[in-house]
Amino acid sequence: MNLFESPSAEASAAVDAAIATRRSMRAFLPTPVPRELIEQLLQVAARAPSGTNTQPWKVHVLSGAAKTRLSERILAVYEDPAALATHTEEYAYYPQQWTSPYIDRRRKVGWDLYGLLGLAKTDRAGMHAQHGRNYRFFDAPVGLMFTIDRVMQQGSWLDYGMFLQSLMIAARGHGLHTCPQAAFTQFHRLIAEELQLAPTQMLVCGMALGYADPSAVENSLQTERAPVQEFTRFLED
Repeated sequence: MNLFESPSAEASAAVDAAIATRRSMRAFLPTPVPRELIEQLLQVAARAPSGTNTQPWKVHVLSGAAKTRLSERILAVYEDPAALATHTEEYAYYPQQWTSPYIDRRRKVGWDLYGLLGLAKTDRAGMHAQHGRNYRFFDAPVGLMFTIDRVMQQGSWLDYGMFLQSLMIAARGHGLHTCPQAAFTQFHRLIAEELQLAPTQMLVCGMALGYADPSAVENSLQTERAPVQEFTRFLED
């Protein structure tokens, strides 16, 4: 399509559908994702905007034994309370003090997920096990780790978010699903060691990539979104 011509109604609908059907899937099929397709998705995502075209993203793609090895190392720590206590996030993803409506939304999505899985509020062991599935990338065949150079500032992190969204939308266009995962940030030191990251690189997040398991009840979770009128102001006069 020409850069300056309007997209067809079909193309517009396809873009809308890719965005609207993007969800965080928490159960994947073992179906492999070809390397060529992963490279294509990343090439499309790399068209994301970044201030003065800095392109601050670095992507580390794990599959097979490499993915399993990282998962096993993290889970060994996750299941050891003493070891787990020595691992903390390098940056604050969530607020230090929660307020409404954010805490309400956070609680709702948590309890909605646990409700689908049949986990009661007192089932700490079940919740712990479910959270631990993050570290197996929810059985997705591909795990992604995203890093950024430490010299980059807040604006580049905003750019990074656009890159991640572009990747997830591109994946939907090919029938794939994803789950962006901040859960990995607690284990940034271990991940840096396993991936042999340069000291200049900082972990941003992880992501599961693959074909969603349609039979998994957790994949039926659909989170709510506030109406446009709740978060938007139109100033015309």
